[in-house]
Amino acid sequence: MRILVCGGAGYIGSHTCLSLIDRGHQVVIADSGVNSSPRVVPRLRRLAGVPVPVHRVDMRDRVALTALFATYRFDAVLHFAALKAVGDSCRRPLDYFDNNISGTIVLLQAMQDAGVRRLVFSSSATVYGEPAQVPVREDAALSVMNPYGRTKLVAEQLIEDLCTADPAFRAANLRYFNPVGAHASGMIGEDPCGEPTNLMPYICQVAVGAREKLRVFGGDYPTPDGTGVRDYIHVVDLARAHVDALETMARTDRSLTVNLGTGRGVSVLELVHAFERASGRRIAYDIVERRAGDAASVYADPSLAHEVLGWRAEHDVDAMCRDAWRWQSMNPDGYRTITRRESATRGRRPRIAAARAVDAV
Repeated sequence: MRILVCGGAGYIGSHTCLSLIDRGHQVVIADSGVNSSPRVVPRLRRLAGVPVPVHRVDMRDRVALTALFATYRFDAVLHFAALKAVGDSCRRPLDYFDNNISGTIVLLQAMQDAGVRRLVFSSSATVYGEPAQVPVREDAALSVMNPYGRTKLVAEQLIEDLCTADPAFRAANLRYFNPVGAHASGMIGEDPCGEPTNLMPYICQVAVGAREKLRVFGGDYPTPDGTGVRDYIHVVDLARAHVDALETMARTDRSLTVNLGTGRGVSVLELVHAFERASGRRIAYDIVERRAGDAASVYADPSLAHEVLGWRAEHDVDAMCRDAWRWQSMNPDGYRTITRRESATRGRRPRIAAARAVDAV
């Protein structure tokens, strides 16, 4: 299939592009560049070993999206394009509503106009708010605690309404928990803009010397070591699940909603110590006051994903930490790190794929 990957130059999107290509699918990326680096693209092409057209498109730009769908005949769309920081969403809720919700609406309109009726949507466990019980199943009550989570829940509802209105439209809503890790090559990984808002990239930056120490929010939770427990999933496992969902939809002609996680909770200190083993470096940390709204323990029941997709997470927490450290140690400044190959090719003009009325990167 030829797949449009919206947000395909981002952290999860780039890894998913590689999984798609590994399965024999053709990939076209649309990315605004807001949460990604232009250095992702040549690295992605090098790892893939095939041309990967990449177009600079904002999902709210109806003209550009229409041109893109007119240029290529797509079989499906994977939608990762969104602002994604919980704290930032509390400070800038309107920006999140505009980008995440409006962008999804415009994309759905462009898909409908082009007759493309298969969508894999990047959702989140934030749609469960603070769950009443763990592990969390897909039939748990839905609620949100921040504007970011609200945008994911509203987008899911929009997609569900479209599936009801258009009996031919199929969608996979993938609710994943805490993506971590990196590609085994160390060439692509997570490179947050500014101060990391998630635990693993913060630990990585402490290990590489970019930050002095980690703040652990709360050490008195009713958990084995007093720190919060979450379900961390390797980004490569997560990427594979997206391709499984796409192929399952194509085979069964049915929509689906599943959790993506390991089903095992890992505490903050457990992750810190696993990273210390992987990196051989001590991670300095201070335990500070709890953050408002943080639950003691949240992890997935991933059994439905196995039943419906035949998917299971394969990487354990040690593998997650090893791959995250390989990425960070090879790229201490993230994508601002210049590799030898990039240094040797600096100044050469990259080949770009043109689409009518669409800027390509």
